[in-house]
Amino acid sequence: MGKELSTDTAAAARHARFGKLPERIGFEDMAEEAEAGPRGGGNAYNPEGSWKYYSCLALDLGL
Repeated sequence: MGKELSTDTAAAARHARFGKLPERIGFEDMAEEAEAGPRGGGNAYNPEGSWKYYSCLALDLGL
């Protein structure tokens, strides 16, 4: 009998704390639309300048 009472008390405490699930969030509330910037902006890819940032250990060691 004492074990049932403690189980019911624990179940009541759990239900008081976690009894209701949170409201569902719709997809339209999760997604954000943003206007894309113009092509060729300040951070555009520059193939002539890309060699400056290329790093390869095999090339550095002459392999």
